[in-house]
Amino acid sequence: MVRNTRSSADPPLSGVLSEVQLAPMTTLELGGAARHLVEIETADGAREAVRWARDEGLELAVLGGGSNVVVADRGFDGLVLRTAGRGVEVHRQDRGVLVTAAAGEPWDELVALTVSEDLAGIECLAGIPGAVGATPIQNVGAYGQEVASVIEGVRVLDLESLEERTLPAEACGFGYRTSCFRERPGRFLVLAVSYRLAPEGTPTVVYDELRRALEAGAAAPPLAEVREAVLALRRAKSMVLDPDDPNRRSAGSFFVNPVVDAEALAELELRAHGAGVLGAVERVPAHPAGGGLFKLPAGWLIERAGFARGLRRGPVGISTKHALALVHHGGGTAAELLALAREIRDGVQRRFGVALQPEPVFLGFGTSHPLER
Repeated sequence: MVRNTRSSADPPLSGVLSEVQLAPMTTLELGGAARHLVEIETADGAREAVRWARDEGLELAVLGGGSNVVVADRGFDGLVLRTAGRGVEVHRQDRGVLVTAAAGEPWDELVALTVSEDLAGIECLAGIPGAVGATPIQNVGAYGQEVASVIEGVRVLDLESLEERTLPAEACGFGYRTSCFRERPGRFLVLAVSYRLAPEGTPTVVYDELRRALEAGAAAPPLAEVREAVLALRRAKSMVLDPDDPNRRSAGSFFVNPVVDAEALAELELRAHGAGVLGAVERVPAHPAGGGLFKLPAGWLIERAGFARGLRRGPVGISTKHALALVHHGGGTAAELLALAREIRDGVQRRFGVALQPEPVFLGFGTSHPLER
């Protein structure tokens, strides 16, 4: 769409705000202002806002909880739709329990609710910041679970046709930390997500770190115990929102764990041994990902490429608790954060021949791949 020149004039649409600072709406606390912003609670409200934006020639963007987004320093010269709808419905059926939550529901509150109702399926995703609407976009996952395995459908507003419809899970294009929503940004506004959970179900305790934390034996631990163990693990890595944590300004994991085939893994190990970052009998800590593929821990690659936890580049740096989290210490810019991200990406590429891909969504950069610049 053609962008108009910025104007501070009040827009002629009820509920739309002008020149809204986006940094306070993100966990990184970085970035400039949105030319216009409106909170969306219903599909009808979204339609009205989209029609107005079209009439004004404004670009559209969607913002949820702000926990997995990097906003450009120049802000966004268009209309930001901020999902704000709330509400949870629980329907017990023959095939389990269908839990439908509005896009604006805080994700961790939904996890806590399902665990309190003894519903299994998302207990390992506790503590992840952000809203329900973001979970299908990223195919959120952690500690052996991902939402794609329990999503029944995603209710969306098609921003091209302005029709409301429900996409079944098989139409969402779920992959590792991706979906059709991420691949086609700006096409859909997520209104609600339905998850099929198991009543009195067995928790998912397959991730080694979680098993060790629970000292899991033959008997499955209660869902509440699994949730608390996950929260403790995330807290130890500064991966929960805590205003007193010096690593609090982050977008969580900045890079996706790369997935490679056996040939690429063997080449990586040769390079690692040649660079002296692996002992003679050490192996790269790869995990089977199915189909002859292996998932590599991006944090391990980052540290072995020479980027230590706690590294700082002025007002930005790497978390002291987790090498995958890039943090903003205050007073910085998105440009400085991206410069550090490029430095890390290029360093890992040189050392191991592996190209790290960013996990956050980028808003206002004019491209979904600003690290390539």
